[in-house]
Amino acid sequence: MNRTASDPGRDRDEEGRARSARPRDGLGRPLPYGAEGVPRQPEGVVRTPEETLREAQRLLDAGMPFHAHEVFEDAWKSGPESERDLWQGLAQLAVGLTHAARGNAAGGARLLRRGADRLAGAPGDLAAVAVTYGIDVGGLVLWARELAGRAEVPPVVDAAAEAPGLRGDRP
Repeated sequence: MNRTASDPGRDRDEEGRARSARPRDGLGRPLPYGAEGVPRQPEGVVRTPEETLREAQRLLDAGMPFHAHEVFEDAWKSGPESERDLWQGLAQLAVGLTHAARGNAAGGARLLRRGADRLAGAPGDLAAVAVTYGIDVGGLVLWARELAGRAEVPPVVDAAAEAPGLRGDRP
C-alpha cells in the first residue's frame, strides 16, 4: 500500500483507490498498525454460489460476519444482475450482524431489517434461485427480524452464537 503526498493518512492501492492496510479484528474493526489482526478476505474473488455460501457460512460460524459480508459482496458484484438482490440481502444481514456485535445496536437492527426486507421482497424468480441454492430465505428473514428486535436491547450480540444457518440447518 502506498501513502500519497496529497493524502498521507490514507493507504492507497496502485491505482490510487483508498485501501486500508491496517490490520483488522474478527469484526472488521481496524487495529493499530503493527498489531496482529485476522487475515483479510481477498477482494474480487469469483466463486460459484455453492462456494460463496460455504465460505460465508464458515466465516459466520467463526464469528466473522464482516468477512462473510465481503464474500457476499463479491457474489453480487460478479454474479448475474438477476441475483443481485439475493446476494445484497445476505450481505446486509452479515453487516447488520457485524454492527450488532460491535455494539452499534441501532445500525445493526436497521441493516438486519433492510436485508430481511430485501430478501422478503424478492420476486418469485429470485426466490426460486434461492431455493435452488438451498438458501432458507424465510428462515433468514425471521431470524433477522427477531435479532433486530433483540439487538436494540443491550448486551452486545455474540456474532458466532448468532450466526444464521444459511440453508436452514440451524434452529
